[in-house]
Amino acid sequence: MTVNADKLLQLVVNAAEDKKAHQIVALNLQGISLVADYFVICHGNSDTQVQAITTEIRKVAHEHGVSLRGIEGMDAGRWVLVDIGDVVVHVFHRDEREYYNIERLWSDAKVVEFA
Repeated sequence: MTVNADKLLQLVVNAAEDKKAHQIVALNLQGISLVADYFVICHGNSDTQVQAITTEIRKVAHEHGVSLRGIEGMDAGRWVLVDIGDVVVHVFHRDEREYYNIERLWSDAKVVEFA
């Protein structure tokens, strides 16, 4: 089963919502960056919640036959980067998200609206 970027984006957002991720933002990077089609940015209020969100995203990707290219920062649970190819997910601890403010760095990208 192949999962296109839009479907993958929806799967990732749903997985994050299932673990009560806060302020989920999806940025459309198509035509802006060759890194990925979408960035998903969200945060948890504790290291444990950050790890739970990440674990759920990994699980949902696996269930849909999508392999992760890489995952960084899982042990610390402060800023976890999940590379799923067309979609790159940044799961922050609340404090780190405010500090790094990567939405500002990608302000050229359009925010994806969800129904």
